[in-house]
Amino acid sequence: MTLSRREFLGAAGAVAIPSLDGAFARPASARVPMPFFGLHRFIEENPKAVFIRRTHVPHKMDAPAKLREGLNLAREIFVPLESAGVPVTHRVVLKPNFTSVRNRRTHEENWGTGTDPQFYEGIVMGLKEIGLRKFHFIEANNYPTWNYRGFVDINERHGIVMNETDRRPRHFRDGDGITWSKVPDSVVYTRVPHYAPVNEPDTWLLNIAKWKAHGMCLTQAVKNEQGLVVLPFVRFCSGWQGVTGVPEVMKPEINPRAETLIKNFFERHKKMGYARYDSPARLSPIHQEIWAHKTCDNQSVLRTGLSMIEGIYSRDGDGFGQGDDYLTNLVLFGIDKFRLDVIGLYLGGHEPGNVALYRIAKERGLSDTFNPWEIPVFEWVDGAAVPRKLTDFPRTPLKTYYLQKDKEPLYHLVDEPFDYDRNKI
Repeated sequence: MTLSRREFLGAAGAVAIPSLDGAFARPASARVPMPFFGLHRFIEENPKAVFIRRTHVPHKMDAPAKLREGLNLAREIFVPLESAGVPVTHRVVLKPNFTSVRNRRTHEENWGTGTDPQFYEGIVMGLKEIGLRKFHFIEANNYPTWNYRGFVDINERHGIVMNETDRRPRHFRDGDGITWSKVPDSVVYTRVPHYAPVNEPDTWLLNIAKWKAHGMCLTQAVKNEQGLVVLPFVRFCSGWQGVTGVPEVMKPEINPRAETLIKNFFERHKKMGYARYDSPARLSPIHQEIWAHKTCDNQSVLRTGLSMIEGIYSRDGDGFGQGDDYLTNLVLFGIDKFRLDVIGLYLGGHEPGNVALYRIAKERGLSDTFNPWEIPVFEWVDGAAVPRKLTDFPRTPLKTYYLQKDKEPLYHLVDEPFDYDRNKI
C-alpha cells in the first residue's frame, strides 16, 4: 500500500509541528538546512540508553497516521548543525526490514512482516528537511518482493538509490558494487562483503528494524543489518553448510580455524547450562551458535549512526507468512544496537539472557551487557527524554519458534528465569 499523491500531500501538510527542547528548539517550518546534522544532544550524550516513543496510530493500515509518526520523530531527533556534526553531503544508507510475503492470507494480514513503509517514508521526509539529499536503500534479499508493501515506489519518489542484489563471482574479484571489510578477531568470516556504499567513506547508516519474531527469537536491529551483506555471504542461518560447505567464491574468506573455534565456543556454552542447548529444533543450537558468530563478525565492522525498532504494530510467528500483528504503538531507538535489542527482547516477553547472540556478543567484546536491568530507559515525549523504569512499559508476548523444547508448542516464549548475577561472562 502506498499513498496517492493527494493523500501524500495531505498527510505531509497536516503534520503537527513538535517542539525541541533547549538549544535545538526549532519549529519544523524553520528547520533551515545547515552544513551538518546530528542527533538530538541528549541522545548523543547518552549512547548507552534506550529511548521508547509511544505512537498514536489507530489502525496499522492508517497510512497518514504512520507517516506523521515517522516525520514527527525525525523532526525531533535529527537536528541541523552549524558545525561538529555529520556533513549533509554524506550519503545516508537506509536499512529498513523490507520483508514482504504473499500467500493465501490477505495482504493486510502479512503487513507486519517488515518495517512499516509509511513510517520509513516519514523518516526520510524529515531527513530531507534538513538538507540531506543522497540516500541509498540497501537490501540483500528477495528483490522481486520489494514493492509488495510499496518500498520501490517510495524510494523512486524520493530519489533513493537501490542496490543491485545479483552479484556475480567477478564482482567479488573486482569489487564492483561491493565494499570488503576485514574482520578483527574473526570466528567465521575473515572479511565481510557489503553492498556499496556501506562502510565507504562519507556515509552514515540508519537502521530501521521491525519488532517481530523470527527463528532467531526476535529479529530487531542487530539481525536487520545482516541484510547489508552480499549474497551468498548473507546466509547466516545455514549451519555447517555455511561454514564447511560454502561455494568457491566464499572459501577464501572463511577462517581456516572456524570449525574448531565454533566447536570450542559451543561446548563451553553447553557446559554453562544455558537454556535450550538440548533443543531438537531444525534451527538447532549449533545453527544458532554459527548464526551468532557470523552476526558478531558482521557487527564488528559496521558503524551505525542510529538504530530504531519500529513497533507501531509488532508480529509474532516465524518472521514471514506465519504469525499475527498486534497494534503495540511503540518505537524504540538508540545508538547501541545490542542494548536496544535487549530491551526489545524483554518487552517482547522474552528473557534476554536466554538468547545466545547477546551473551556471545558480550563474550566477544561487542557489547557490555545483556541484562535489561542494567540499561537506562527513557520515554521520548514531545522531543524530550523522560526517565522511566522498564516496568513502566507494556510487554507484548511475541511468540517465536526459537529453539523449541521437546513437547513445547512450536511458537512459544523464551522466558526461562535467568541469573544475571551468576552469568556475567
